[in-house]
Amino acid sequence: MNKKKVLIAYITLSVIWLYATDSLLETYIDTFDIALWQRVKGSIYIAIVGGFIYFLLKKEEKLQHVKQEEQRLSTLINAMVDFVNFKDGEGRWILANEFGLKLFHLEHVDYRGKKDSELAQYTSFYKEALEYCEISDEETWQAGELTHCEESVPLPDGTFKVFHTIKVPLFFEDGSRKGLVVIGRDITERKEAKKQLEESEQRYKSLFEYNPDLVYMIDLQGNITNLNPIFEDLIGYKKEDVIGTSILSFISEKDKERVTDEFSRIIATGVSSKGKELEIVRRDGMKMSFECTSVPIIIENKVVGVTGYAKDVTKIKETEERLRRAEKLSIVGELAASVAHEIRNPLTSLKGFVQLLQQGDAGQTHYYNIMLNELDRINHIVGELLVLAKPQTLRFKKDNIISIVEDVKALLESQTNLYSAEIDIKAEQNLPLIECESNQLKQLFINLIKNSVEAGATKIQVALSRTKENMVLVRVRDNGCGIPEQRIKHLGEPFFSYKEKGTGLGLTVSYRIVESHKGRIVFKSEVNQGTEVEIMLPIYNKS
Repeated sequence: MNKKKVLIAYITLSVIWLYATDSLLETYIDTFDIALWQRVKGSIYIAIVGGFIYFLLKKEEKLQHVKQEEQRLSTLINAMVDFVNFKDGEGRWILANEFGLKLFHLEHVDYRGKKDSELAQYTSFYKEALEYCEISDEETWQAGELTHCEESVPLPDGTFKVFHTIKVPLFFEDGSRKGLVVIGRDITERKEAKKQLEESEQRYKSLFEYNPDLVYMIDLQGNITNLNPIFEDLIGYKKEDVIGTSILSFISEKDKERVTDEFSRIIATGVSSKGKELEIVRRDGMKMSFECTSVPIIIENKVVGVTGYAKDVTKIKETEERLRRAEKLSIVGELAASVAHEIRNPLTSLKGFVQLLQQGDAGQTHYYNIMLNELDRINHIVGELLVLAKPQTLRFKKDNIISIVEDVKALLESQTNLYSAEIDIKAEQNLPLIECESNQLKQLFINLIKNSVEAGATKIQVALSRTKENMVLVRVRDNGCGIPEQRIKHLGEPFFSYKEKGTGLGLTVSYRIVESHKGRIVFKSEVNQGTEVEIMLPIYNKS
């Protein structure tokens, strides 16, 4: 249509030029000069036409260049996996790529020059989404700057696509609206991957942070890189104080070499180890037993560290130890039941005859006294065997532990004075009652204090207090000769004694008394420094 207009204009102007110039020449120019002016007129016409043609060619060249640029732009945006849309200042669509047209089901719609609300009439499924685009565009115009937002676009299959949309408003120099560029990137997979990553991190955090067992991570040098919160409860150190320190600093001396060898093997082979038992030293010096599983941390087929899971088996070990002691006590009980009565009967006869012989032979009194003392000692041992042999019916009742300890002090005071030993009792005020069999507890404290006296103690301190575990703690401390560390673990075993003439049955009975009261007994001792015994007994509970 434009070409026809240009051609008509060219013919019309040419005719007007020819007739107008000829008329002017005939009117104002002499006949002699007409030929010259005709040549001038023709030259002017040629120049004008040439300039006009040059102008048209340049314009056509620019037009072709613009078309080529538009083609390149169209090819570019159609190759993009993002939604791209150009709008004018009124919000009318100028250009959209194929991805955007397919997304909104507008492939066969002549969209150019139409607003979102007008295009909404061509697709019922995306009607609301397109109408909302006008609202979102207006917000961008009002903001007057580039905006980012996330938009969810529903799909016919019931799922959604999430787009990260960038809108860039363009303005003329006078501030009026020139155009709007809309680019929407499909981030559905990225959002889903992020969600899965967050869920994975949450599962990892739950496994690590809330694991009831100790979880730790160490680097290739054996230094701790991470710990879960249970570490502070179990070992007593704060997490921030131990990060970066060697794991060996918490392991007992006897296990350090074995742990080092096992760690080196895991790093070298990448093979985990399971069920390795080791001893860890708490901040307060107490030793705890842990069953450890170590797993290599492998990144890009390289071992970069080790993750460890340590299960506290201290109580299990203690229970096993109690069971072993119970088995030993059972054996001792069976032995005592079959032997004790058989020994006591002839023992009574021997003692009677020795006493008769002593009365008739005064010159050998010293030897008879020795025999009587040894017979009494045998009788005492038989008595202890009988205590272990026969099950006793215990009648528990609430009682004052302070009164029980003071009764023991009064009972033993004359004996301790003979050995220049002093018993000192210190108790908290308002100490609660306990549920116990008082005679058995008296026997327990008598055994402990006698052991202290026989160990050469001159000061025996008995401290009574209440613990955070809602128990009464009785701490018996002396300054005697002490017990070697390797022998402490055998205390309470039948017939094991550190004393020259001891049978070991006294502590065996003491352990049984504490266990029958559902309490705990712990020995701590250093050679030439003294011994401390902690007895924890439950507080009386009405329920």
